Amino acid sequence: MIIAGADNYPPMLEKSLYDSRKSRMEFYMENKENGRMILDSVLNGLLVWSTVVQEDGTTRKKNYAELSATEKLQADCDCKATNIVLQGLPPDVYAIVNHHKVEKEIWDRVKLLMQGTKLTLQEKECKLYDEFDKFSFVKGETLYQYYWRFA
Repeated sequence: MIIAGADNYPPMLEKSLYDSRKSRMEFYMENKENGRMILDSVLNGLLVWSTVVQEDGTTRKKNYAELSATEKLQADCDCKATNIVLQGLPPDVYAIVNHHKVEKEIWDRVKLLMQGTKLTLQEKECKLYDEFDKFSFVKGETLYQYYWRFA
């Protein structure tokens, strides 16, 4: 079902198609219940939990049970946003970012990992010549794939 594009699984991000997959993941999030709040969590960060002044004068963050209905909804959307972003990552990228708990941090790190750095034209040309010098058949590759790899 995942390969067929089931709607209960976010689209997988791939390095070669990062921009289009990123927008598909954003549409996927918006399509969920409370999707705008989920997408807002990804783009702007977690809900800042309010504090309570205790009888002894110290302050602490509210527990989940003490939050208002709107704050609970936003906290739930924050959790859903983190899950959606993590589920849409390839295994190698997931292994790098899975220790982060805030979806905005994950989203920003994924953006850096997937887009990489912008190479200058000269750097791209040098990289292409280097790859061409090492051009060889890859095991399991068809003749068609071999032909079009550097076309």
